[in-house]
Amino acid sequence: MSTPDDFTRFPLQVWEKLVLPKVKKAVVFMDDACAEALHWCGGAARLLDAGARGFKEFSSFEAGGANEPKAVFVVSALLKGRAVDVIRDIVSGSHFQYCVVFTARAHSVHLRANSVAAETDGSPVFEQFEEKLREWMGDMNYTAEVAHAPMLFAPVSRQQPQLLLVPAFAHLFPLLPRDLEVVNAGRPEKKKFASLVDVDVHALPMELQLEVKSLASALNSLFEATGTREESFAVGPMSRLIAGELAAHPQAKSRRKTAPNKASIIFVDRTMDLTGAVGHHGDNLVEKILTVLRPLPGHVTDVQVDMLELTGLQPSPHAQSTLAPGCLAQTQ
Repeated sequence: MSTPDDFTRFPLQVWEKLVLPKVKKAVVFMDDACAEALHWCGGAARLLDAGARGFKEFSSFEAGGANEPKAVFVVSALLKGRAVDVIRDIVSGSHFQYCVVFTARAHSVHLRANSVAAETDGSPVFEQFEEKLREWMGDMNYTAEVAHAPMLFAPVSRQQPQLLLVPAFAHLFPLLPRDLEVVNAGRPEKKKFASLVDVDVHALPMELQLEVKSLASALNSLFEATGTREESFAVGPMSRLIAGELAAHPQAKSRRKTAPNKASIIFVDRTMDLTGAVGHHGDNLVEKILTVLRPLPGHVTDVQVDMLELTGLQPSPHAQSTLAPGCLAQTQ
C-alpha cells in the first residue's frame, strides 16, 4: 500500500535521478515554475552541490560565458513558442558545445501540441529539437540532449510532507458559466453544449486542452513512480475533464493493470471557495494580514511574511521573515 512518504519522495527523486546528474560543470537556466519547485526541494544549493557552475534566469537577456561550454535548461513549458525563442537566444549568444534541455511536459503532450494525434515510436519532437540545438550551437557534431522530467511538484510543508503543490498550474482555473459562451461560439447551433457538464476536453481551446493533458500526465508520473492504481472521483466540470484525461492516458491504462498499490483521488473545482472562508466584513485583522503578505519574486505558492508587522513587536538584531505556504496565505 502507498504511504505519504512515497509521494513526498517523488519530487526529490525527479531532481536527484534525472536533472542533477546532468548539471556537473554546466551553467543552469531555469524558468520561474521549475525554480519554485526546486526551492522546496533544497534550492539552488542542490545544483551547486551537484557540480553546476552557476544558476541563471531563463531569459533572452542571459547567456553563457566564454569559459562555459555546457548548459542545462530546465523549463516547465512546452518546447514551443516563447520557450523555444528564449533557448535559441541564449544558445546563439553563447559558446556552448553541450546542451541539455529538460521539459516538464511529456512527449505525448508535445505531439498533441504539434497536431499529432497518436503516439509514435521514439521521441521525434525531442529529436528534432536536438537538431535545432546543434544548429544554434554552430556545429552539428556538438552534443544535444532533450528529455522529459516532471519537475512540477513542490513539497511546501515539513509539518505536512504529503502536501504537494504544482506551481506550473497555478493559473489553471475551473470553467465558469461565461466560459460556456466562448466554447459554444464556434460550434453549430445543433452542437452547442447546454451546460458546462456536457463540455468535453476536445471542445476546449487548444491551449487549455494542453494544460489539462499536461496536468493529467504529471499526475500519471506521480502514480507511476509510487506504483499506484487510482480510483478517481470528480466534483465540478473541470475536475471531470482532468479525471477523464487521466483515466484515458495511454500509460495510465497499462500502469493500473500492474500497480501493487491503490489510492483514491478526488478532483474538486475550487471556484473562489477561499473568499468566503477568509473574507469577513469588518475584520481588520484579516485586512492587515493581507496587506503584509509579500509574494517572493517569481513565486506563487509561498509568500514572505514580516512577523514583526503582524505582532507589533520591536525588531531585534536576530529578527527574520518567515515563509508561509500559499495554501495558508496567498495574495494572488
